Amino acid sequence: MPDTPSAAPSREDLATPDAHGPRETRRQRLLTPALLIAALITSGLLVLSLTTGQYDVFSADGFWMFGITRVPRTIALVLAGASMAMCGLIMQLLTQNRFVEPTTTGTTEWAGLGLILVLWLFPGASMLARMGGAVTMAFIGTVIFFLFLQRVTLKSSLIVPIIGIMLGAVVSSFTTYIALMTDHLQTLGIWFAGSFTRVVEGRYELMFLVLGVSILVFVTADQFTVAGLGKDMATNVGLNYTAVLFMGTAMVAVATGVTATVVGTLPFLGLVVPNIVSLFRGDDLRSNLPWVALLGIATVTVCDLIGRTIRAPFEIPVGLVLGLVGAVVFVGLLLRQRKKGGLPA
Repeated sequence: MPDTPSAAPSREDLATPDAHGPRETRRQRLLTPALLIAALITSGLLVLSLTTGQYDVFSADGFWMFGITRVPRTIALVLAGASMAMCGLIMQLLTQNRFVEPTTTGTTEWAGLGLILVLWLFPGASMLARMGGAVTMAFIGTVIFFLFLQRVTLKSSLIVPIIGIMLGAVVSSFTTYIALMTDHLQTLGIWFAGSFTRVVEGRYELMFLVLGVSILVFVTADQFTVAGLGKDMATNVGLNYTAVLFMGTAMVAVATGVTATVVGTLPFLGLVVPNIVSLFRGDDLRSNLPWVALLGIATVTVCDLIGRTIRAPFEIPVGLVLGLVGAVVFVGLLLRQRKKGGLPA
């Protein structure tokens, strides 16, 4: 007589340990002592950022200067670091590739094209108008990248970012040509340098838009986790894969466009941070998000502090320091993947 099939396990059954030990699919706790320690360390770095600089904030007019320069700069560090790190995590899930983030998919180059086009067509455009152009072109560029990706049959770990880098190079050359013909080449160089020197009161407020993106990532984390299983699997469990892909693309475009307008390019941030967190904590998206946000903030803050102190009173753009660190980590990840057999020799 055939056995009666047992009922499928519920989410509670999968999330709780049994008599033989904890199940592998159990969620990790969000709030842990290690996370609190990481938050304290990150807070200490932010305090150090507030007190680092050539201007004496303890002088007679120091509090005024503190309010219009140091505080906006530190807020921008927090928002840019957290949002761009999360954007890298989103893109890695949607493409199922650990080497993908806005600077390896051409998204930042498309945002730069949007900035130049707005500045060319509307020379007196406001920061909000420039941001609108950057976000729009970043969204269009990310959609084009995904369309290219759908046409590629070989989707190895290395092919996907190569496609994005090649596409970004083409867009960047076109942007440089427009900037050269319209005498905006220096402006383009400043944008792509990635620096917080221009972040002062009256110029950083647009960065609060990326706070909404960060909150939305936390709210929709489970949907991105399911989408990361692939289109067929996500559709089988009832997820609207196209809608999630569209939402993720829009979120990445907003964060990249706003950051490019206010700060500039922060290369490899979305690549380095999620991979380091995943290396130590696995791939539980929801429990990893606070770690990704904190490590993103800490990474940008440390690179900014290095740039502000290594040649004081001059300042090295944070994008240069971050690009150097990110390139080393990127090569290290490639070598590690090759040892595991994920890349061709």
